[in-house]
Amino acid sequence: MDQLFIEAGTLMLAGMVFVFAFLGLLVVIISMILAPLADKYPDAKPSSAPVPAAKSEPKAGQGISPAIVAAITSAVVRYRQQHK
Repeated sequence: MDQLFIEAGTLMLAGMVFVFAFLGLLVVIISMILAPLADKYPDAKPSSAPVPAAKSEPKAGQGISPAIVAAITSAVVRYRQQHK
């Protein structure tokens, strides 16, 4: 029985080494093939479109705007009236 476990472990280790070596060799070969192609056919440069300016957020010292507070307050009041 011990001989079977030793043989199974050896077979498993040999399989893992073979797969690791095969995948490593595959990565090297693909890198060697793609390097000249990447030089010959570079990626297209994206057109530089102007980026619209984002709305300015209220600064930390300003707090929440009164319009937002009023909208939240009216929504809460309406919700409480509907769900009594």
